[in-house]
Amino acid sequence: MFYPLSLYVGLRYVRTRSRGFFVSFISWVSLLGVCLGVAALITILSVMNGMEGEMRSRLLSLASHATLTGPLTEMKNWPALAERIAKFPGVVGVAPYVEMQAMLKRGTQLTGAVVRGILPEEEVRVSDFAPYMKSGALTDLSAGSQSIILGAGLAWNLQARVGDELTVLIPQTASGETDALDLKPRIEAFTITGIFEAAAQEHDNVLALVNLQDAAAFLGTAGVPTGLRVKFADIFTAPLEAPRIAAALAGDGRFVSRDWSQENASYFRAVRIEKTMMTLILMLIVTVAAFNIVAALVMVVNEKRTDIAILRTLGLTPNNVVAIFVTQGVMIGWLGALLGVALGLAIAFNVDVIVPFLEHAFGMRIFDPDVYYITELPSEVHGAQVVTIALTALILTVVATIYPSLRGARTEPADALRYE
Repeated sequence: MFYPLSLYVGLRYVRTRSRGFFVSFISWVSLLGVCLGVAALITILSVMNGMEGEMRSRLLSLASHATLTGPLTEMKNWPALAERIAKFPGVVGVAPYVEMQAMLKRGTQLTGAVVRGILPEEEVRVSDFAPYMKSGALTDLSAGSQSIILGAGLAWNLQARVGDELTVLIPQTASGETDALDLKPRIEAFTITGIFEAAAQEHDNVLALVNLQDAAAFLGTAGVPTGLRVKFADIFTAPLEAPRIAAALAGDGRFVSRDWSQENASYFRAVRIEKTMMTLILMLIVTVAAFNIVAALVMVVNEKRTDIAILRTLGLTPNNVVAIFVTQGVMIGWLGALLGVALGLAIAFNVDVIVPFLEHAFGMRIFDPDVYYITELPSEVHGAQVVTIALTALILTVVATIYPSLRGARTEPADALRYE
């Protein structure tokens, strides 16, 4: 089917001809459409990958990759448990914690929060608060000091500053376990010794830190942590390894594991939906370009009816005619796709240079530092996405050549040459 004559004629039809300027113009517009569509897809998805990675790093810098919770009787000897967990492949840090839902009150201001009790010397194994501390330090959370560190959003809601005193209230029964039918509030006063800002609402607006001993005494667990936070060398292994560790510690389900993908499931699901919708929208550009290829090839078929008829009388088969127009359409589409991949990768890998240049040229800021926490546009190219985009564009352009090629193959020599 694709023997040299078919390829030669198909490639010749790709070139500009004076009498077929409009057809050639549509062909070049189609090529440009495929190119821009592919380039836009690669660039936008790379930027979205970078934004997702940036937010994920901010979220996980203050949160553990996984948590293991169990009965207090098992958690009493948490150092031995932590030592066992640290021996599992991929685990790089383990730290105890106590976590409780609470209400924080200062003056007339009242807001909900998650109060987490930590041991500062152990917490550095699983999180990195230091870069985000606006004032104070984790070491200020000494046992018995009744000190508390707030997220910037919490401090703003409470109109609180370092040195202020606030009241922490938790619902609890006399036994120390929460019970919706018999809630009795427990109240403690804490002094603000620090404020952190991670530019992640999940932390800044809800998280407060106290010493683990203070939290355990407040909750009534007699100094016993409610769980262990685990950090892995590779965050993407956490969803697989955390359940295995929980099962290895006790196969009867006494230990329950949760990982970062579960804790932030709604956020990452929203990101996936947004990326999917953006992909579909931008892929319409490539689809429109493919329709342009159809239009261009149909006009070429109508223009070349006489040529086709002559070639058919010389022995060219219908399959060879199909090959001619498939060659022309594929050359347009594939050249556009390859140029689009090259352009998209060039932009994606140089976003950090291109964006500042555009900001300087037009005198504007895409991410105003007074408004946004992320002041630079990140980009992260995924090879699998690039390959998928390129293959999709190539397949669409091949499909676009089928109808015009079959139409050209059905040309009857006698009808086409009747009036010649």
